[in-house]
Amino acid sequence: MKKILALALSAAMAFSLAACSGSSSESAASTASGAASSAASGQSAGVAKEDLKVGVILIGDENEGYSLAHINGIQEMEENLGLTDDQIVIKYNIPEGDECYEAAVDLAEQGCQIVFGNSFGFEGYMIQAAEEYPEVEFCHATGYQAASSGLANMHNYFTSVYESRYVSGVVAGMKLNEMIADGQLTEADCKIGYVGAYSYAEVKSGYTAFFLGVRSVCPSATMEVKYTGSWADQALEKETAEALIADGCVLISQHADTTGAATACEAASVPDVGYNISMLEAAPNWALTSASINWAPYYTYATQCMLDGETIVTDWCQGYSEGADRITELNEKAFKDIEAVKAKVAEVEGAIIDGSLKVFDTSTWTVGGETITTTATEDLAETYHGTEYIVDGAFAESTLASAPAFAFVIDGITELNQVF
Repeated sequence: MKKILALALSAAMAFSLAACSGSSSESAASTASGAASSAASGQSAGVAKEDLKVGVILIGDENEGYSLAHINGIQEMEENLGLTDDQIVIKYNIPEGDECYEAAVDLAEQGCQIVFGNSFGFEGYMIQAAEEYPEVEFCHATGYQAASSGLANMHNYFTSVYESRYVSGVVAGMKLNEMIADGQLTEADCKIGYVGAYSYAEVKSGYTAFFLGVRSVCPSATMEVKYTGSWADQALEKETAEALIADGCVLISQHADTTGAATACEAASVPDVGYNISMLEAAPNWALTSASINWAPYYTYATQCMLDGETIVTDWCQGYSEGADRITELNEKAFKDIEAVKAKVAEVEGAIIDGSLKVFDTSTWTVGGETITTTATEDLAETYHGTEYIVDGAFAESTLASAPAFAFVIDGITELNQVF
């Protein structure tokens, strides 16, 4: 996914004011923090449904998992709200450069009252367009500058995807336990590999959540992370997964957008946990599940706001409770006792939804052998700007802004390279 630059993390925490809402999509506007109101667009008159036109700028197309997830969300929004295909204008395969600004301007000139963009690198260009078209609402996925831009018509959105990462990790841990029980592995052999795109906070947050999910059921697990330096390079992701497998990793997961890692796993008979989309087509025997995002709640929420004349919150972030995060179907062929796996998944999902399970519970992880009790310290000032993220014994991810903030490398995880 085209997301969080390392420097963006600190800026996000320095400037973002709106809270991540835990309410339903329909009520998010009323339950988000006061920053949403202070940055309100002032919109009062709704757009008639037949007059509404929605613009979408995508970094990829249906052949790339991340953009496909957004396409699916847009299509579900269209169905939910009873819009027609001619009311949705999508620009595919737009680079993170001036082409994004040109696409945003073109959509505004075509009469789109709301424009969505799905890639981190789009943000500056969307802000530029938002400045020039104050009557158009611009909504940017994964960014952090909406609150600090001072623009009433600029918005950020993301989901609590670390929740589905954690659940997919539980699935992976259960597979490791099954392999131990069958004599294929010993507890000491449970080294897993992770194909990451960049060493940004979003990727660190995601792989940490995945690892904590694994460890919750298979405590002997360790993990190696290797970065590709690209969000979507099928050959490189395959090569990276192969390198991790050659290094002794017995299960692979990813924060990268193609099926490259799954392809490598299928060839090597190694279990795989994917991202964005089901990997069953690429790895019919060895794909377990994938952590995924359902973008439909946000697209429905924001577009409904246009119809109702309601203000779109500045920062939007929701998770399992609102249907914004989930895992893809479990591969029944990959488990001996699929019912046990399903039952455990239901248990964990229920605990996330009712709040009894905190993904980043500080009692479950350490850094350098120490439990982190505060982020408001001098040594963490550059990363967290003195902001306190440890709340009620857990790192409060995606609460001060929709963008992820977790940037620790916890014990049990080794990063093999750094790519920024």
